[in-house]
Amino acid sequence: MNLWPFRKRVSLQDSGIFNGFTDWHCHILPDVDDGVRTMGESLEILHLYEKLGIKSVWLTPHIMEDIPNTTAHLRKRFTKLQASYSGTVELHLAAENMLDNLFEERLEKNDLLPLGKNGDHLLVETSYFNPPMDLYGILERIKAKGYYPVLAHPERYVYMEKKEYQRVKDMGVKLQLNLFSIVGTYGKHIQEKAEQLLKFGMYDLIGSDLHSEKSSTVYSQTLMKNKIRKSILTI
Repeated sequence: MNLWPFRKRVSLQDSGIFNGFTDWHCHILPDVDDGVRTMGESLEILHLYEKLGIKSVWLTPHIMEDIPNTTAHLRKRFTKLQASYSGTVELHLAAENMLDNLFEERLEKNDLLPLGKNGDHLLVETSYFNPPMDLYGILERIKAKGYYPVLAHPERYVYMEKKEYQRVKDMGVKLQLNLFSIVGTYGKHIQEKAEQLLKFGMYDLIGSDLHSEKSSTVYSQTLMKNKIRKSILTI
């Protein structure tokens, strides 16, 4: 396991940086999307979470036209994971919803897997390159249904800059930082955007967006960015 990049070498586990942490966004529900494939891999990641002191995790598989997961199917897979896992991390099921035509249909039917202890937040995403038609109208329709939109990894959307971030924040949309972004995994430009949004207090939640056991090294890299802990809120 990686160590502190300072003169005094402290293990990630001993640092306590993730004690009580909630991961609000990950893809470790097995065999439902482009994330973790096997139950064994899911359990290995949860074992790592235990060692780091992570308190809870929200499993947020994709729901989109290309990955049309149903609520019933995801709940069935979640029940199997719960039956297989006997550790200390609290498991919760939600979804990462692409703002496409399928989402509009599900929103109309209220066929959704919300986020948060009160079940009144929705984790949503868009294409990295272009917003959906009527983005702000969709966000308003989500609010009209009684949900608070949570925009996943906004730092990764190339079409968004300061005025767009401010507009969605003014609408009451919450922003979720990817841990991978702050350590440069997606490139320097995205890292700089994440650091600016963090600096100005724009983020409300933090998630790993973890897709595999191999990518869990992000937690080690995050030691260099432990200031992000100050931005974590709860919903």
